[in-house]
Amino acid sequence: MTKHKQKEADKAALEILRSTGADVLEAALVAKTAMEAARGKVKRALKCIDAGAEALRQQERTVTFEKAVEAALAARKDRRTRTVYDFRYFTRRFMKRCKGLAARRVRAMTPQECAGYIEQAFDKPRQRQKARLILSGVFGTAVKRGWCDANPVARVEAPRVVEKPVPILTPQEIEQITTTAEKYQDGSCAAAVGMMLYAGIRPHEVARLSWAQVDLREEAIYILPQHSKTGGARRVTIHRPLLRILRKRKGEDNELICPENWLIHWRELRRVAGWGGDRKWPQDALRHTFASYHLSHFRSFSELQLEIGHRDATLLRTRYVDQRGVQGAAGFWAA
Repeated sequence: MTKHKQKEADKAALEILRSTGADVLEAALVAKTAMEAARGKVKRALKCIDAGAEALRQQERTVTFEKAVEAALAARKDRRTRTVYDFRYFTRRFMKRCKGLAARRVRAMTPQECAGYIEQAFDKPRQRQKARLILSGVFGTAVKRGWCDANPVARVEAPRVVEKPVPILTPQEIEQITTTAEKYQDGSCAAAVGMMLYAGIRPHEVARLSWAQVDLREEAIYILPQHSKTGGARRVTIHRPLLRILRKRKGEDNELICPENWLIHWRELRRVAGWGGDRKWPQDALRHTFASYHLSHFRSFSELQLEIGHRDATLLRTRYVDQRGVQGAAGFWAA
């Protein structure tokens, strides 16, 4: 190229850089960077620019973690009350304990970050296990909305939970809780306590039951899908001790089994029965007591699995059943 042509080319290049509206030197540096990334090839440099522009558009098409949580909650508004409560509780705790998370853009979040947030917000393995599921649910919604390309939580290893058998109540403790239930608030909680102890129904499940779901003739309680923890319906057998309690307390079909503010009453009833201060109530003690006494007397994992509403018998074998504490199983069912 002649000097004249080179001079004209340089002048044209300068005009092109000026037409960008940017500082000429800065524009030249950008062009130099693009050419270096493309190893001096113009077509490759253009492809690099196009790819970078698309990546930038994708990065900008996203929302904050707080907004993603709001969308995920809205998508779950028709779920069971307990499910929505847990989702809201865990996501709020994430944002409260993890500084800057609420404003973090979901597309930019990495698996390593997510793992760190889970450890920072929750201390116990079982909490972290559930927190991982809920965090994954937030990103699942974000992926559907196009706010991120993949769910980073899918690459976060699930916390390992070592199942420990839950202690069951002794015969004396069973007597304490049932006697107190008969006396507390004129026996308004006796039916619910009986269902938890002699049918293994969860506290939050019994809170949703009405007398219409109790068939004394068929000696069965019907747990509806919308009332169960796992979303599955089940038929629970009414055995002799529970039948005696329910016949005494039977209400109208449209009445709930539990009194108003049931969970508050349930905590207070346990305190009156002697559990308080240093004497802690074992979580799900009545349900675990039911499972242990049921297996000891009826000798059937498959039957117990159906009664208690588990998809398989794994948890029953590892955590629910403690045969060492069973005393007089036949007497328990004949009470």
